[in-house]
Amino acid sequence: MSLDPDDPRPPYQQVSSVLRAAILTRKEGFVPGDKLPSGPVLAKRYGVARGTVDKALDLLRGEGLIVTRQGSGSFVRERTERPVGLRPHLEAAFEEPAVTIDFAGFSSETLYSAMQEPLDKVRSGRVAPESITVRLLLPDATEPMGVPVSVDGLRDEEALRKRAHNIGVTNAGGIKHSVEVLAEYGLVKSARVEVRVHRASSLFKLYILNGREAFFGFYPLRERTLAYEGQSYSFFDITGKDTTLFTHSSGPDDASIGSQYVQQAQRWFDSVWDTIAYEREAQA
Repeated sequence: MSLDPDDPRPPYQQVSSVLRAAILTRKEGFVPGDKLPSGPVLAKRYGVARGTVDKALDLLRGEGLIVTRQGSGSFVRERTERPVGLRPHLEAAFEEPAVTIDFAGFSSETLYSAMQEPLDKVRSGRVAPESITVRLLLPDATEPMGVPVSVDGLRDEEALRKRAHNIGVTNAGGIKHSVEVLAEYGLVKSARVEVRVHRASSLFKLYILNGREAFFGFYPLRERTLAYEGQSYSFFDITGKDTTLFTHSSGPDDASIGSQYVQQAQRWFDSVWDTIAYEREAQA
């Protein structure tokens, strides 16, 4: 199994990407506790030097996907309830024929950024999913919300909501365009992004990838001061980029903690989507 000669990434990154996808999707049968093939075996499999494999495994260790035991080898680590980064999991999700991404949160800004690498891979032909479906569940910033609010008396400020609305429109619109244009170019058979809003304030974010992995994190709140449209505001706001994500993955059976968490996360998302969420054209 040789690496893609057209992939511009260094070989160690390519090897880590292939192994990461195998671990996250369990295509190779990897489950928590399983031992990875030895360094020499992996080097032969991918046609690279042993040092390249070592660097690839270092990346996976840094992401918390594997643990190496002296004299025993490297093993797939239990990833449930551990802080993680979203990007490598998104890249692995795009290795599947049908990609589904459900997001509930404040603005989808982090998702928009994290999706650029896997979307680049689709555009360059390095991955070829058949379909991509994204659902974005966002707060209706045209209505009063819990945050952002003025520090002085927790007053609702229409200007702050307008700013939040614009952030949501920009990122949701960016995701919608960058995904749906893939179908227009014939790179995937189906590509759809749906956006719905609701009147509840988003104090946490949730991602569900391919119905098998759920990522959850609380938005920290902080006091901010900034000028907007010629006026200075002191207000409480969320800090999405400071959110620590925890992942739960479906296990080998429905009784596992990971499987139950993903099922309940999906059930919550679908219930909100189908009841109190609604389309608002200006928000999408």
